[in-house]
Amino acid sequence: MTQLTLTNPLRLRASALKTSETILSTTESVCPECLAVLPAERVRRGDVVYLRKTCPEHGLFETAVWRGAESYAGWARPKIPAYPERPETAVTHGCPYDCGLCPDHRQQTCTALLEITQRCNLRCPVCFADAAHQPPPDPDLATIEGWYRMLLASNGPCNVQLSGGEPTVRRDLPDIIRLGRELGFDFIQVNTNGLRLAEDPAYAATLRAAGLSSVFLQFDGTEEEIIAALRGRPLLSQKIAAIENCAANDIGVILVPVLKPGVNDQNVGDIIRFALRYAPAVRGVHFQPISYFGRYPIAPTDADRLTIPDVMAAVVAQSVGLVRADALAPGGCENALCSFHGNFVLMPDGRLIPWSKNEAQSCGCQPASAADGAAKARAFVATNWIALGDVVPAHSGPSLGEWDVLLQRAKTHTFFISGMAFQDAWTLDLERLRDCCIHTVSPDGRLIPFCAYNLTDRNGRALYRGQN
Repeated sequence: MTQLTLTNPLRLRASALKTSETILSTTESVCPECLAVLPAERVRRGDVVYLRKTCPEHGLFETAVWRGAESYAGWARPKIPAYPERPETAVTHGCPYDCGLCPDHRQQTCTALLEITQRCNLRCPVCFADAAHQPPPDPDLATIEGWYRMLLASNGPCNVQLSGGEPTVRRDLPDIIRLGRELGFDFIQVNTNGLRLAEDPAYAATLRAAGLSSVFLQFDGTEEEIIAALRGRPLLSQKIAAIENCAANDIGVILVPVLKPGVNDQNVGDIIRFALRYAPAVRGVHFQPISYFGRYPIAPTDADRLTIPDVMAAVVAQSVGLVRADALAPGGCENALCSFHGNFVLMPDGRLIPWSKNEAQSCGCQPASAADGAAKARAFVATNWIALGDVVPAHSGPSLGEWDVLLQRAKTHTFFISGMAFQDAWTLDLERLRDCCIHTVSPDGRLIPFCAYNLTDRNGRALYRGQN
């Protein structure tokens, strides 16, 4: 990604003339300096698609958002929008300033994030929430109950992720989980660094008894140097202990690596193989290419970014035959350009048999229902991101060989590999944002799309976080 101010726009224009480019489509974005809404273009040069925009005050910005231009058009999916049934805010200033959700948002809530604390027991160099920096008081249980009831009234019992900060620093976390289950939320997940789970084996049992379904475990690599670079200190032994304690208490674990170029993008295959060693307690891996929220005196360059095709290529190449490219498909809930997923059955010999398939070239591009996509995504997560209690008895009839094994393992050993590219001020595409199905509950009880809630300008000024 290159950023130019008004003092040198001619240099970019002269450079662009040297390489043929195609304007694929138009959208809107924001200025990384002032967050003003700007017209934007999706531009293809060579095998890279860029998001390009010009602020009258701060100049021209161009950012690589997709490497692999041939796959870009085929990856996109048209959708029939699912507008909020009971929008809480009016359209006054336009996207992204009216979140709440407003009537123009085009997707229902699949997962709602409840940030139950801004305190944390780590000081990570990489943090969406800028946690532990002058944290406000924790919301009390009555406030959290109000959030739960707001979700029920506006959306019904969606999947819930308790986040922060670090949720396990709250002594009443079991009470928060139990309250959600009593109110009708069948899937409650905790987003955690795992330190408390590692230190206290009995703690996992307490959370499980309260009704915890799943742990979304920060896990950036299989080497201490990687973890230290992203989290400030080596923590691999604690991560392993957290996984083992969750496995012992039938809590499903999702490994969540933040991928940063030059730090852990060559560790993708090892992370997958590590996860498989702990399957089926570890249900899958969810890769998150780094996004740039917060203060950045020097804007990130294209070399500092990984796009969705970059991550998929790393999965295929580094898995060395374990994962085929055609097993990775666009997400059905959020905008297709935001994510990928692959769903598999882990066989006894270590093979991954795919039951997802990228049908981009054969789907006919018929619009899909956004509401159906959200419902399927909620059901998939609630069914496959949890650990299993008792193994389902094997079929007792005549054996069909490997087919019987596959059917049996499909009940007990499903595994997924996915990735999601969150948007920052340089990459924000308002068309993608309006399709978001991951919504953060703000302290005042509004539903804010995740990327809008975490959005900051280059100097760290937030649009929503900490503003209410």
